[in-house]
Amino acid sequence: MKKIELVTERLLLRGVEPEDQKMIFTGLSDPEVTEFYGVNFQTYEATAEQMKYYSDNEMAGTGKFWVVCEKNNGEVAGVGGVYNISHEHRKGEVGFWLFKNYWGKGYLQEGMNAIVDFSFKVLNLHRIEGVVETTNIRCKKAIENAGFLYEGTLKDAEIKNGKFISLCYYAIINPSESES
Repeated sequence: MKKIELVTERLLLRGVEPEDQKMIFTGLSDPEVTEFYGVNFQTYEATAEQMKYYSDNEMAGTGKFWVVCEKNNGEVAGVGGVYNISHEHRKGEVGFWLFKNYWGKGYLQEGMNAIVDFSFKVLNLHRIEGVVETTNIRCKKAIENAGFLYEGTLKDAEIKNGKFISLCYYAIINPSESES
């Protein structure tokens, strides 16, 4: 996929570049940032795995990721994207993480709205899913505010840190294709 920027009222979302690895390590090595995120890294070198994940998804057409920046000053807030894209079923999954100083400011919802819009209009997806741990209250609120509908909870769906966790499933359907 070619490099595509998304612009919102307050944000610029730009493609992930190799030189972003240090920033991504800083975010994904912070236990508070990764408390509800699927991965975390203890070393800079290990973060190469995440960089490869971003790149591999883009090359295969199964994902697109952006570095989320403040539009007015270029400061990096985090990373968001759409992944697990199935072109056959015209669906994908949204994912997002932000540095702590950007929590509670509406950036997650604003960035997610831009990614969803891109996914519907450019990637021609029909459905976008969001999977949120039941205890991640902030993310559940943001995803609901972005127009996703709660579809149900899978009890004890995964093991994280040696304990079962339950996952809430959300989805949004392309409004130009939804049944009235």
